[in-house]
Amino acid sequence: MSEDSDNEVGRAKTRSRAVPTGRTGRALRVAGLAGRVAGSMLAEGTRQWRAGKRPRKRDLLLTPDNARRVADQLSEMRGAAMKLGQILSMDNGEFLPRELADILARLRSEATAMPEAQLETALRSAYGKQWRREFAEFDPNPIAAASIGQVHRAVSHEGEELALKIQYPGIADSIDSDIDNIAYVLRVANVLPAHVDVGPLLEDAKRQLKDEADYLLEAGYLEDFHRVLGDDERFVLPQLHRELTRGNVLAMSYESGGPMESLARKPRAERDRVMSALVGLMVTELFDLHMVQTDPNFANYQYRYASGEIVLLDFGATRRFDEGFVDSYRELAGAAIDGDKDAMADAAEKVGYAVGDEDGEYRALLLELLLLVLEPLRHEGPYDFGASDMPARLAALAQQAATYADFWHAPPTDVVYFHRKVGGMFLLANRMDARVDANALMVERL
Repeated sequence: MSEDSDNEVGRAKTRSRAVPTGRTGRALRVAGLAGRVAGSMLAEGTRQWRAGKRPRKRDLLLTPDNARRVADQLSEMRGAAMKLGQILSMDNGEFLPRELADILARLRSEATAMPEAQLETALRSAYGKQWRREFAEFDPNPIAAASIGQVHRAVSHEGEELALKIQYPGIADSIDSDIDNIAYVLRVANVLPAHVDVGPLLEDAKRQLKDEADYLLEAGYLEDFHRVLGDDERFVLPQLHRELTRGNVLAMSYESGGPMESLARKPRAERDRVMSALVGLMVTELFDLHMVQTDPNFANYQYRYASGEIVLLDFGATRRFDEGFVDSYRELAGAAIDGDKDAMADAAEKVGYAVGDEDGEYRALLLELLLLVLEPLRHEGPYDFGASDMPARLAALAQQAATYADFWHAPPTDVVYFHRKVGGMFLLANRMDARVDANALMVERL
């Protein structure tokens, strides 16, 4: 059996648990979670008071036990509850406490499959009672499970191996209530900053997640990426089977590959090549396509160890960016590369940041944050991601920024989604100990 096949077998070992359906039932799950977390906080606070300590509320909330409770409950609920946790976990320190991001980071790799009864419900909804007639073979064991759906292998009547992404029942209808309920719990727990208006971010998250739950929309994105990358021999994309695709089932060709982490065993030159291709793709997506697959989950990329091809999966989190944002971000990146802070401030304001008073400490701190985020672009020559301590420096600077409560605003929503992708690329390149000339890739677009 090939190395890639071994990895496929590993991914097939997925736990099964029913997806809670119905708004009331899901709301009660969140309320129960809040009660258990509050009880834990009370018990821990009492213990520390008796020991003569004066604990902070945040310290009581962000304990290992509560981390497990939050992650386990959101993982069980799936849907927008889990997806919101994944989105928040990718925050780079600009917005949320580092501890919360660490708690939620578990959700990027954990998911639970639905039992066969719910799978049957989903397939009947898509194809009718005789759904099995649509396929020559269907494997009821999922090969992957995520926040909105799970993936099964099947074989078409023409003998082609398929991958079917099947949406959990009731997930699309629960998006609004899930996000409202989770945000309420986080706000009551004083985890979300009281001085930040997160309303626009939450409303945008609802719109984005509704798009992700529309598999016909994702089918269109897959076709768009095929038109751009179809002739690029570095990448492999699934072929859409539109005749078998429905609003809750996305049918594609099955494309084998191993986990991207297997690239770490390759020589440096290969690691550098693959990561340069992925960073270059990200730059192309924003500046050439105005369309970015914003989910940086490592599982969305696979690596064919023998051929070196990169398999691209899951286009549900694709986000379109308007021309005004792209042009303003291009100006921001160009000004950062030139070290022109006045031009950076102008571009940051166009992007949507609140930049504060001219010559004020807050503006200087914001520009320092942006320069740090864009550091790989500003570095001439290959940037050594493996040796970079940029995340630690960013976290320290973000703590300093949090003291400016009167001025600090939630980042622009487009920036949140794009920086989520940027952060994911940084983490992957860091994990691969790769060097990428991001400056050269960016200068081509200026």
